[in-house]
Amino acid sequence: MKKSYVALSADVLHPGHYNIINKARELGEVVVGVLTDKAISEYKRLPYLSQDQRKNIAENIKGVNKVVFQDTLDYTENLLDIKPDYVVHGDNWKHGVQKKVREKVIEVLKQWNGQLIEIPYTKDISFSKLRNGMNEVIKSPEIRGGMLRRLLNAKKIVRILEAHDGLTSLIVENTEVIVDGEKRSFDGMWISSLTDSTSKGKPDIELVDVTSRLQTINEVLEVSSKPIILDGDTGGILEHFIYTVKTMERLGISAIIIEDKVGLKKNSLFGTDVKQTQDTIENFCKKIRAGKKAQLKKDFMIIARIESLILKQGVLDALKRAKAYIDAGVDGIMIHSKDKSTEDLFHFCDEYAKFDYKVPLVAVPSAYSHVTEEKLYEKGVNIVIYANHLLRSAYPAMVKVSKTILENKRALEVEELCMPIKDILNLIPGTK
Repeated sequence: MKKSYVALSADVLHPGHYNIINKARELGEVVVGVLTDKAISEYKRLPYLSQDQRKNIAENIKGVNKVVFQDTLDYTENLLDIKPDYVVHGDNWKHGVQKKVREKVIEVLKQWNGQLIEIPYTKDISFSKLRNGMNEVIKSPEIRGGMLRRLLNAKKIVRILEAHDGLTSLIVENTEVIVDGEKRSFDGMWISSLTDSTSKGKPDIELVDVTSRLQTINEVLEVSSKPIILDGDTGGILEHFIYTVKTMERLGISAIIIEDKVGLKKNSLFGTDVKQTQDTIENFCKKIRAGKKAQLKKDFMIIARIESLILKQGVLDALKRAKAYIDAGVDGIMIHSKDKSTEDLFHFCDEYAKFDYKVPLVAVPSAYSHVTEEKLYEKGVNIVIYANHLLRSAYPAMVKVSKTILENKRALEVEELCMPIKDILNLIPGTK
């Protein structure tokens, strides 16, 4: 019997998918390649179901004879292994990010005179409604909370952007570009104590407490579906940190990052220009252990932010702390640096790569913004956080508009600096 090959994400199935399966059944035995999280993350956001769950769904579709994983968006490996007589796909991939994938499929099939069968795009299916429905499911704490770990398993580097209110979280949620056929977007958002405090007109000294910060967190949770990493400052005293962990896990936050400092917290980018005290390794490890003991599920992540390079304690001290924090059970290490040369940062990364046991490594390139994500990945970084850029870009724009109105005693001159009111209304779901 001849074989037909169909690749599916199998996250949300609609009549168009069943049309493809039915056509494949007419042609012969049906082999379904379920796209793994890694493959899907190459061109769009992760599905809300895990790849094992999606494989189970595909195995229970009537007429499917065999199910395998497809680990890349490129079909080549699976096609060479299965050598199907037919590949069946919708005709909606002739343009866009999968155009090159389609061309490669045709090229590979020629090796054994295989044929690509394309099914006309199914009308009357609203993908925007399907996507919105999926987003509502993803917003559930159980699913959103585990997204960061899945992303770390699926992607070379996880890209995070700061959000400090509901509007900026919508920007992180929806902004995407296509560069050289590659679709790029942000994988999640960072709720920073700096931008949260600044947007409230307060200093970044842990003055805005957890209760106040919950207002921002809830604003973001209500309108977005991507995973959230929370800037937890020092985490506070150990007894308070336990309850912070419980609260954030319950809300569906994926991770909290706490820095190994004590006393009155000052922003790290001040370095040694202001008095900052690093916690002892022993005390910080106690806080890590207490936080890990307090969480209920393994998905929630506690990430330790090492301040040794900021406080000029050196790479060796940073490495010593990293080993101790990992032994204490931390789920990730953030190595912080304000050195534009990145000499110490990269030295740390090179030595960290030699550890027998490592956890994901986080970098925040605020001071070394010239360094590309590719370079950070080469150095072993797993998460890159753009920590304050939306707030920093908004402030000068608003000041310019304010001054221009004052200078001209009218608003005409600022119209080109502002988005149309209609676009503002359309930006927010449910406005109409």
